[in-house]
Amino acid sequence: MTRQKEDIAQLQDLVRDRIQRSLQVKQELLLDDRFHDLIVTLSLRIVHSLRLGGKVFFFGNGGSAADAQHLAAEFAGRYAKERPALSAVALGVNPSSATSIGNDYGFDNLFARELDALGKQGDVAVGISTSGNSRNVIRALEIAKVKSIYTVALTGASGGLLRNIADCALCIPSEETPRIQECHILVGHIICEMVEEMMFGNGSLRPVS
Repeated sequence: MTRQKEDIAQLQDLVRDRIQRSLQVKQELLLDDRFHDLIVTLSLRIVHSLRLGGKVFFFGNGGSAADAQHLAAEFAGRYAKERPALSAVALGVNPSSATSIGNDYGFDNLFARELDALGKQGDVAVGISTSGNSRNVIRALEIAKVKSIYTVALTGASGGLLRNIADCALCIPSEETPRIQECHILVGHIICEMVEEMMFGNGSLRPVS
């Protein structure tokens, strides 16, 4: 085998390995009934909030910031159904606001300041952090608690500090950031689908009153 073919074979092995690792984490989630219950509970809570005129806030750093924008867009736009817009906001996406808050109050207060301005009792705040220890996400959930906003942590296996702060902690059973992020979007899409079905479906999924 030539050197080039050996290099290609190694790359192919890497591709297979990463897909296998992703499948292993998802397999663990598939078998975890408690995790399934948490997703259902959160979806019901979001439906309850939206029906009462509440909002869902998403926020995180880096790749998690991209996930926050992605999921907020699924709510405000649509996931799979043609239906009215749902009130969802990704925090930290306005550069003027983000830089002014960061400059005047510090990066740790980036999300907290916006949530304090926009959030109200009965809303849902979803903090996304693969480590569970992002200071600005923690601070935002602390502010959410003060305002009686339902708090959610999307995080990794340990849960970090967020596990003990959030009302609902969805901890992906992995320590690998890419695998955690892949499952965050999976979980987010499932929640989008459940909320959409409960609010605008044919009645087969009905939220508990």
